[in-house]
Amino acid sequence: MSKFELKLPRMGESVAEATLTTWLKDVGDTVELDEPVFEIATDKVDSEVPSEVEGVLIEKHFEVDDVVKVGQTVAVIEIEGGASDSPGSQGKAFSGSDAEDQTADKEKSGEQAAAEVEESVKMAKETASAPKHRPDTPQQDSERFYSPLVKNIAKQEGISLAELDGITGSGLEGRVTKNDILQYVEERTDAPAEAGSRPKVGAAPATEAAGKQAATERDRTGQGSEKGVSTPERDARATEKPAASTVSSSDGHEIIEMTRMGKMIAKHMVDSVSTSAHVQSFIEVDVTPIVNWRNKVKADFEKREGEKLTFTPIFLEAVAKALKKYPMMNISVEGDTVVKKKSINIGMAAALPDGNLIVPVIKNADQLNLVGMAKVVNDLATRARENGLKPDEVQGGTYTVTNVGTFGSVFGTPIINQPQVGILALGAIRKLPAVIETEAGDFIGIRSKMFLSHSYDHRVVNGALGSMFVKAVADYLEAWDTNREV
Repeated sequence: MSKFELKLPRMGESVAEATLTTWLKDVGDTVELDEPVFEIATDKVDSEVPSEVEGVLIEKHFEVDDVVKVGQTVAVIEIEGGASDSPGSQGKAFSGSDAEDQTADKEKSGEQAAAEVEESVKMAKETASAPKHRPDTPQQDSERFYSPLVKNIAKQEGISLAELDGITGSGLEGRVTKNDILQYVEERTDAPAEAGSRPKVGAAPATEAAGKQAATERDRTGQGSEKGVSTPERDARATEKPAASTVSSSDGHEIIEMTRMGKMIAKHMVDSVSTSAHVQSFIEVDVTPIVNWRNKVKADFEKREGEKLTFTPIFLEAVAKALKKYPMMNISVEGDTVVKKKSINIGMAAALPDGNLIVPVIKNADQLNLVGMAKVVNDLATRARENGLKPDEVQGGTYTVTNVGTFGSVFGTPIINQPQVGILALGAIRKLPAVIETEAGDFIGIRSKMFLSHSYDHRVVNGALGSMFVKAVADYLEAWDTNREV
């Protein structure tokens, strides 16, 4: 038998670490080739990490909510044949071998090897699932999961199971972490809690026994210890995973726990408002030529390219041109310095089915023609809805566009996506009566109009630049060539 180290793979140039959110396999489980073993989360993207080999999961080196760096070993899988991975292996089974191990493997018959695998799986499962009947130690009689470390602390401090159930947990779905129980011990009064005391609101029973078989020694040395303070960075699973816990209060109100992504978005928004001096400029745009042109070419475009032609790539093309004209809108603030970006990478806010937002980034948007822009926009939007974005595809944006008109809003005042200095909101396109100026005189006609709302950081972008930029976007749209081929 040999061991394969499953490491956290590189997920993009700008991603150095990720949070382990769910174990999909337990110790003793059989793992197929390319079968997901665990899930990780970066700032906004959740990803499954598949196995590169077939075998049996025998070790877990991290627990749920632990932060893992790229290249660190997360799990060990026992595979049949070959040689054990060396400590320096990079997540691939070595084809080189130890002579003695190879000789021993060759001497084993097929029946012996199969029996060894079966016995290994059986022993691992029995070890993982066997209850730990220790005197005075809280058992798994309740619906909540407690790690070996938490149970050991409870035993040493004389905390009963009923008392342990009453501790509010800050971990995944209300799980009690090491810091939670240590804080409770510090604040604990001499009188123990009454047996059968009602759990506090927020101490939702855990539904995932992820990391149940993690080694107690790792917990004791701190390598796998649970990082306990409840912060927006330590949020619950994304909403496409197990639903957020719900508790009904005594007055009938429904209390819904925020999702992991919801907490992160909330923190980003608060941080942005606290960081940037938000100022807005608004402008109304006549997009009648664009509406008429799109109606004329969209059927042929879809037939030829196999892609729908929406208004979004048209607007993004205009934004890219404006950023090229006004490069001081394509900057970021780092302390007391301003970083002028070389690339124009436009973030495109996309709504998810659960109501949250994600911002995939169109890299080098100024280098794309309209066909290329449409293909990239459609691809990113589709994979965003399917939770199929890669971590690197939501990183590196230099400016952001959000389409509030999709939901019927005429205009909005969006919050800047840090560390950028501007964000543009596209309002709904509406048919309105408007004064049309001609050489023969003015008259009233029906025109398709929309509002552009530009939020910018007044620390580094003054009103003149902020207004000229959004005016440039409007000018590009209103000067649309209705004879343009695409």
